[in-house]
Amino acid sequence: MKNNLENHLQNQLQAKLDKRKEENNLRSLVLPNPNNIDFFSNDYLGLARNKELQNLILEEYKIQSNRFKNSRNGSTGSRLLSGHNQYFEEIETELAHFFCAEKALFFASGYHANVALLSSILKRNDIVLYDNLVHASLKEGYRLSRANHFSFKHNDLEDLEKKIIRIKSMNQTNEKQTILVVVESVYSMDGDVCPLKKIVEICEKYNASLVVDEAHSTGIFGKNGNGLVTELGLEKRVFARINTFGKGFGTQGAAILGSKTLINYLINFALPFIYTTAPPLFQLVSIKKTMDFLKSNQEKINCKLHKNIKLFASQSEKILYLDSDKNFINSQKTSTTPIQIIPIKGNEQCQKVALSLQKEGFEVRAIKSPTVKKGNERLRICLHSFTTESEILRFLEILEKNI
Repeated sequence: MKNNLENHLQNQLQAKLDKRKEENNLRSLVLPNPNNIDFFSNDYLGLARNKELQNLILEEYKIQSNRFKNSRNGSTGSRLLSGHNQYFEEIETELAHFFCAEKALFFASGYHANVALLSSILKRNDIVLYDNLVHASLKEGYRLSRANHFSFKHNDLEDLEKKIIRIKSMNQTNEKQTILVVVESVYSMDGDVCPLKKIVEICEKYNASLVVDEAHSTGIFGKNGNGLVTELGLEKRVFARINTFGKGFGTQGAAILGSKTLINYLINFALPFIYTTAPPLFQLVSIKKTMDFLKSNQEKINCKLHKNIKLFASQSEKILYLDSDKNFINSQKTSTTPIQIIPIKGNEQCQKVALSLQKEGFEVRAIKSPTVKKGNERLRICLHSFTTESEILRFLEILEKNI
């Protein structure tokens, strides 16, 4: 009986995989070609490959590994058991200062932080209003909470306000109900920027709280790369921010930024924090030295990045809009961020163009449905501070020949 049940489950799993393969959207792990030019990684500022920064990290790690001899290779437990040390407190103090927040709490990844935050702070009958393009980790977080959740149209202020008014009119007697609005400062699949100032104003008008995921603005926006919220001076008007370090920082991890009350609450009630082994010492050292490095170098590196963004945007527009015969979604606009989109309808065609570019020496990936909605397939292009002008122009030349 057991073998029959196991075979039945295996068959179910295989059937779903087969369906994905038929629809040309089966995911698999692919080794990138190290000789190809990077147009696909989130290492926008080139810090993951920066030799000077690597040496600074290794030097700091030697110092701290001698300081914390019992946990130089691993943290040994959760933060609430054996995994906490003085260096965590030092780093979190620096993170709070760097991001202009009252307190910070470190997590191993942005996904981990988003799930921890949204799954723990909401109660039954609270409301989550989220932009319909927010990251899967934010959706996972509110699904794990007991709150009711509704989407609003992407970056649509009118739709957001209408839905808040409707919710408030239906719950006039429930003064203790929380309405939480969830957005990203830069959206990972489209590269467009959230109208944060106006969203803050709407939240304040209707007494709603705001959570901002700054994954793709950390390192790129703000003084020394401390994000769009601080660039706009909104840090005291946002309930919580999640700044992650796997993109512009070129390393790994995340921090939730907010009030002392929020951070103390998460330490007590966020299950992903309570029951997860703490990040290792090397991860903390990498964050520490990257912060220091950005304080001295971010302006220069970011200037080169934005020069590349302007070049790519201006040249790609000629391909996107001047040739009406191409298979493009013509409503797509070029982005002012490192994330640029070349929309190509259909999984098969999108994958075909991506493979052609890879053969010509460019690492780029097709973003296919169901990762994006069917009909919204695209090449997701990531620009970097280290990319040369000739590489960008050559990439676009090859792209135009293959679409």
